[in-house]
Amino acid sequence: MKKTTLLFALVFATHCFAQQTNNQSFFNPQQTSDSLQVNSIGFSPKPINPLSSPSLLNTEAEIGFSILNQNGSTSPYEWKWVRDGIWTGAGLAGAAIGLKIIQNKDDLTDEEFQRDYVDNLQESIDNINGIDRWAAGNYSESASKLSDIPFAFSFVAPFALLFDDKINDHTGQYLGMYIQTMATTATMYTLTAGLIDRSRPYVYDDSGETSPERRKKNNGQRSFYAGHVAASATATFFAAKVYSDFNPDSPGRIWMWTAAAAIPASVAYFRIEAGQHFLTDVTLGYVLGAATGILVPELHKRKNDNVQIYPSGGTAFNGDQYKSMVFSYTF
Repeated sequence: MKKTTLLFALVFATHCFAQQTNNQSFFNPQQTSDSLQVNSIGFSPKPINPLSSPSLLNTEAEIGFSILNQNGSTSPYEWKWVRDGIWTGAGLAGAAIGLKIIQNKDDLTDEEFQRDYVDNLQESIDNINGIDRWAAGNYSESASKLSDIPFAFSFVAPFALLFDDKINDHTGQYLGMYIQTMATTATMYTLTAGLIDRSRPYVYDDSGETSPERRKKNNGQRSFYAGHVAASATATFFAAKVYSDFNPDSPGRIWMWTAAAAIPASVAYFRIEAGQHFLTDVTLGYVLGAATGILVPELHKRKNDNVQIYPSGGTAFNGDQYKSMVFSYTF
């Protein structure tokens, strides 16, 4: 990849050059090869070589223009080991704690099951909010299996971006952010699902397709909110966000964002059909997952350092000193 840096230098002479002839060079010839050295982490100022023009030699100010190319890509993100190490570690630890809470949730007692899901089943369904009520009693094993396809694909999708040369140049940073982003989502989901009891739609299924034993299990009490949808949205929106930041002018961005939105939406649809979640469960999971996938990379964005202004100076061929202010814009 090539990075182009546009440099403007406004040069103020310290002496009058009225006696200079039009065929004289304003700068020392030995300095004409000097330029602003650019690397992936910053700038190292040296005297700059503006475009010399005979018509400008009798003025006390000149504007210099130079275009420099650099091989290699610059990441729009920054990784700070202390901050991000603590963040990632806390995310993984929080997810482990939340998972433990989920595993220790209580099953429905026989009395609770008999009262709320057998004797007074319709009353329990009527107590569900109107947005979700229609999904109560849903159950489909095939829909559950189908939901696993886009769910699994969403986790693989971010790794496909490593075929992009710009992203591949920063593989470690990219994978570190991906793990951190997923750990953040995992913590939010597991703690919420572990601490809040809400029966899944299949718990209300009295058709006989769902056994009473399954309806009583603690797994049936963590409908809120949809973890599959949240994780899928996090992964796909993370991929779209990072791709767009590395390739801001790529026409492929629209397809990345379209896929990012469609994949978790399909997971959400099948999870409702499977009787795993209500509409509000998948909606919240979608929103939180997408927000995490976008915001975590955004919080790692570098400050706007593509603009640099700094003083420079040098000696002309006749010994005159000059000073300048250099304006550098990288694009």
